[in-house]
Amino acid sequence: MADLRNTFAGIKSPNPFWLASAPPTDKAYNVERAFKAGWGGVVWKTLGEEGPPVVNVNGPRYGAIWGADRRLLGLNNIELITDRPLQVNLQEMKQVKMNWPDRALIASIMVPCEENAWKSILPLVEETGADGIELNFGCPHGMSERGMGSAVGQVPEYIEMVVRWCKQYTRMPVITKLTPNITDIRKPARAAKAGGTDAVSLINTINSIVSVDLDSFAPTPTVGGKGSHGGYCGPAVKPIALNMVAEIARDPETYGLPISGIGGITTWRDAAEFLALGAGNVQVCTAAMTYGFKIVQEMITGLSDWMDEKGHRSLDDIIARAVPNTTDWQYLNLNYVAKAHIDQDACIKCGRCHIACEDTSHQAITALVDGVRHFEVLEEECVGCNLCVNVCPVENCITMVGLEPGTLDQRTGKPVDPNYANWTTHPNNPMARQAAE
Repeated sequence: MADLRNTFAGIKSPNPFWLASAPPTDKAYNVERAFKAGWGGVVWKTLGEEGPPVVNVNGPRYGAIWGADRRLLGLNNIELITDRPLQVNLQEMKQVKMNWPDRALIASIMVPCEENAWKSILPLVEETGADGIELNFGCPHGMSERGMGSAVGQVPEYIEMVVRWCKQYTRMPVITKLTPNITDIRKPARAAKAGGTDAVSLINTINSIVSVDLDSFAPTPTVGGKGSHGGYCGPAVKPIALNMVAEIARDPETYGLPISGIGGITTWRDAAEFLALGAGNVQVCTAAMTYGFKIVQEMITGLSDWMDEKGHRSLDDIIARAVPNTTDWQYLNLNYVAKAHIDQDACIKCGRCHIACEDTSHQAITALVDGVRHFEVLEEECVGCNLCVNVCPVENCITMVGLEPGTLDQRTGKPVDPNYANWTTHPNNPMARQAAE
């Protein structure tokens, strides 16, 4: 049986599934129930400094994007950090850690970008016995307007500065949570590493407005007739998160930096993809909010069964396995040629492949053959774009088949070149021509 035990930045947990800092981790009642359900770790909902508690809105806090079957695809959140007193949270964290010593308990922290503010809160958190801290540099709403959250995460110099303070004033491992609301995710990751962070976590939520109520003409969720931007999460953000995790994992300047992957993880397969792209563990929020804490049991069982099936004995067999196969567009093999193939026995003759191909300019799939409704690929027109595979409602009805080297490509009239060639040396690349000259 596969070994799912996980060690992340020196923090041990029985499996790689942690609950992310969010509403589900706001109190001991929730965290205890999460641990009973099987979660390997929890990042406690973000703590603020001592003083008057944060004030949340007393109305709708979430907006949503649904699929055709009303499955939740994306969630917009305008809730702020914990609105419970700091001391109450700290007392509960201490008790939970005593009750569950084998589970990872991480304290998410967000205080003003001042050295004394961080210096003051760190000993209080350390006294709880927490396994580590996560610096919340990601929240894009409410707190960012106060100079915290993504307002810090968007400035690499601030990230490095705060990380240095934390490494100076605490013995606990420091995880730096990065905002996706930035052009190049590698820069804040490099800054965190320069400051001495033990790990990074990403992505936090994406700044968003999910919809507008066309009766009241206000963004949703609507509070007293007005709406605001919030943080977008859920399955819809997974592709963005995967790319950002991969960017850090394959950047020479951050290579080897532990990464906690966050963003739209709903199934064991989602988790496995994050691990393959370099994440050392994963954090989940929206799936738990949508389906409840017990969803982790499906994740654990699914990941374990898949690992057994593939012969992966431990998480180390998976982590970062896809990183060497992730590259920039300019290094893709331009001599690789593939064509679409339609399984006529599986085809239900819906015509979606034809419509997509016809209206996307390739015109490589027939609608009629000898006056009969029939969908077949015209190899002389097919560029191998894969669109037909993605729009076909029947799984594996349309597949992409690579042409063997030396095979005639009917579209170009030339045999497939067996040699690797990419854009950096292509004669149409002006930079390549300049280099040759």
